[in-house]
Amino acid sequence: MRRFALAFILFMAAAVGQSLAQTAASPQVQAKRPFTFDDMMALKRIGSPAVSPDGKWVLFAAVDVDLKANKRTSHLWVVPLEGGNARQLTSDPAGETGGRWSLDGRILFISPRAGSSQVWVANFDSAAGALNGDPQKVTNFSTEADGAMWFPDGKHILFVSDVYPDCSSDACNKAKDEEKANSKVKAMVFTHLFYRHWNHYTAGKRSHLFVAALDGSAPRDITPGDHDVPPFSLGGQDNYAISPDGEEVAFTSNRDEVEAVSTNNEIFVVSINADPLLAEPKKLSVSPGSDSTPRYSPDGHYLAWRMQERAGYESDLFRLVLYDRVKKKIVNITENWDHWAESFAWAPDSGTIFVTSEDAGEIPIYSIRIDRKTLLSSFTGAPLIVSHGHPVSLLTRGANDDLQVSPDGKYLVFTRMGITHPNDVYKLEIGSKEPVQLSHLNDAVLSQVAMQPLQAFWFTGAEGTKVEGFLMKPPNFDAQKKYPVKFLIHGGPQGQWGDEWTYRWNAELFAANGYVVIMINPRGSTGYGQKFIDEINGDWGGRPYVDLMNGLDYAEKTFAFIDKDRECALGASYGGYMINWVLGHTARFKCLVSHDGMFNAESAYGTTEELWFNEWEFKGTPWNNRELYRKWSPHLFATEFKTPTLVVHGQLDYRLDVSEGLQLFTTLQRLKVPSKMLYFPDEGHWVLKPQNSELWYRTVNGWVDQWLKK
Repeated sequence: MRRFALAFILFMAAAVGQSLAQTAASPQVQAKRPFTFDDMMALKRIGSPAVSPDGKWVLFAAVDVDLKANKRTSHLWVVPLEGGNARQLTSDPAGETGGRWSLDGRILFISPRAGSSQVWVANFDSAAGALNGDPQKVTNFSTEADGAMWFPDGKHILFVSDVYPDCSSDACNKAKDEEKANSKVKAMVFTHLFYRHWNHYTAGKRSHLFVAALDGSAPRDITPGDHDVPPFSLGGQDNYAISPDGEEVAFTSNRDEVEAVSTNNEIFVVSINADPLLAEPKKLSVSPGSDSTPRYSPDGHYLAWRMQERAGYESDLFRLVLYDRVKKKIVNITENWDHWAESFAWAPDSGTIFVTSEDAGEIPIYSIRIDRKTLLSSFTGAPLIVSHGHPVSLLTRGANDDLQVSPDGKYLVFTRMGITHPNDVYKLEIGSKEPVQLSHLNDAVLSQVAMQPLQAFWFTGAEGTKVEGFLMKPPNFDAQKKYPVKFLIHGGPQGQWGDEWTYRWNAELFAANGYVVIMINPRGSTGYGQKFIDEINGDWGGRPYVDLMNGLDYAEKTFAFIDKDRECALGASYGGYMINWVLGHTARFKCLVSHDGMFNAESAYGTTEELWFNEWEFKGTPWNNRELYRKWSPHLFATEFKTPTLVVHGQLDYRLDVSEGLQLFTTLQRLKVPSKMLYFPDEGHWVLKPQNSELWYRTVNGWVDQWLKK
């Protein structure tokens, strides 16, 4: 369930490398007030930096939250690459996302400002750092447009739209949508699996790539057929790219017959000049696992992408491969490097790739130098590890993402977050060690609140394996006092607590009202090597449970300020599953919070959509491996349920159907275990709407206070 992992990487937060000294907060920190939900809503959510072609500006998006209006709105900003004040470029009430530069310095973006989500283009005055004239709408597609990018000629754009695969014109799509909207019958007929996904029903549509000229001519579908191009993604880099000469588009698509049991995304290329109805896209990838996020080298010689080897396993090792477009050869350039290749970017000389990778609670940036003669890779910088002759090196630590390289190749531009601050835009001069913060939109809010660092600790987990955990103290900490504990369990299960900010399960907000927060990265967590990840497969309630309990035991013995008689465990997604498992296996906690957790492993299989996840983790289906499903199913241990439990679930959660939460709550009520259920009819796997989020925090923290506060 890498989708679970990505979801809960966003869900959770942690940090690394702080001293274990048990000291009270400084007078300066004590003078600040505790962090509040309103503070969190006042922060701008920054992402998607892009460097202008003249190297002077960084374009980025910043999301504003209006709690009263219950909405979030994104606008575009720029900040000088050399440093200085950021400037807001767009301010339409409808908002703008997806800002991109053309090679001649214009900007495109997506906005629903005219009633539907379309592509807009604006001129940019680089000397003034402002838009020059009003933006112009360049698409008018009935099924809307998203994910747009420029072709090198600046006269065409590529965009994504969800269309009916049997329609060959926009008029056909429009007629079908209108027919559905006007029909009093809302029933749907399904003929294959994957009829719903995450939080929506597919309604017979597929995502396709379209090419549109700026002269107003009708967009052209270059990926027709009954396949999604690109496939669904929870974020990260685009799953398509345009070649430097503008003649070819590379994209990701899954062409397997039963998509619900397949992770076999493949890399295809299609010629822009070919007739898409006559010329089939050419498949380049050969791995039975997932291949995704294609990126052309600036000179057009290579196409790089992320590759997994094992079929059906979305949390297999993510390798970085190069396809030589001349020799027609694929080479794995991260072989023997036991790290996931995450986001990556080419240097302008096509000789270096910069890549992020999770590592023990952080997401450092690494550099890979390409040897063109042998296509061997070498990691530049200060070597950390030498594996089979390849020195593995890093450029900077921290939690980094959204890598970009300046046109002159002198700077890396990226986003960085931490446990004490959300994303900001940073730059790193290549060859230096310390990044420089460029955006400062949240400084005013953060300067008023007490933010606590995390302490990292290591302990012995199941089978003698070293496991890492983290601890956060409350504001105005007093080492002479005893504090109750919120014990957070991350989702995934292939995720990690890291030096990351989150708006959903925010550790600072959990600690703010007088709690110690403890987080453990048990077996299955990312950032500790693939073996550590794989050891949760088929063992959901085994080694991970021991790791978690051993970690809490260690914290209780090590930190005298922990009140071990006042502890509550909370988790969502896989963390919710583990809360349900804990419910039947220990009475050490005074309360529990189970959000979107698997309760009955067999029924969860029949109501989920990404079947590859369950079939991998439980090594088959409920009818050919029922023993393993039942071995790790929390519902079969209901006779041991005694701990007061808050159940949280959303109606639109199709990864873990709402029936899992309802079954748990029903069982607790019939057993007369103190329990409450928070049900969201308008949320999926995550609670996204601002006012729903406010209710979530109020209910969860209130439940914990009810059982732990004296």
